[in-house]
Amino acid sequence: MRNAIWENIFSRQGEKLSETALAISHVPIFKGLSRKEIREIENIIHRREYQPGEAIFHQGDPGLGMYIIVLGQVQIVNNQDPDNPIIYSELSDGDFFGDMSLVDEANRSATALAISNTRIIAFFRPELKDILTRFPSLGNKILLNLAEVIAQRLRKTNDLLIEAQQQTSGGPE
Repeated sequence: MRNAIWENIFSRQGEKLSETALAISHVPIFKGLSRKEIREIENIIHRREYQPGEAIFHQGDPGLGMYIIVLGQVQIVNNQDPDNPIIYSELSDGDFFGDMSLVDEANRSATALAISNTRIIAFFRPELKDILTRFPSLGNKILLNLAEVIAQRLRKTNDLLIEAQQQTSGGPE
């Protein structure tokens, strides 16, 4: 005789994460979250597909949230001079961008362009605020992880600035 209660409990142990949940779980901002917390995030994120050359957002647009590349490639470009765009970065599967807009509403400093067929998930500031209200513990985990990511990027930027200053001043190499 099968016991449905025990069968149900043990069947969840081998439960696999969806493609979206897997992508979320690999982003440092969501590190250390339980499966239940990942599913909570999965329920509120937005999914979108982009064609090559399609803008995800434009330089100067309001910053609304962050994006995670599930599949595809994205260029982050400064196109103030359309004849001479500056490519800041090329990102692909598992990379994320736009995360600073989760903490401030400044306009986008660059354009994000799909350079191949691209599947993206988006996590917006209003959803983060909602999580902070409904699930404060989860919201605080996300904010602490976000602060860590931003601090790492700031340290790297500081190191690059020091290196550039040393090169222009003839300092130690």
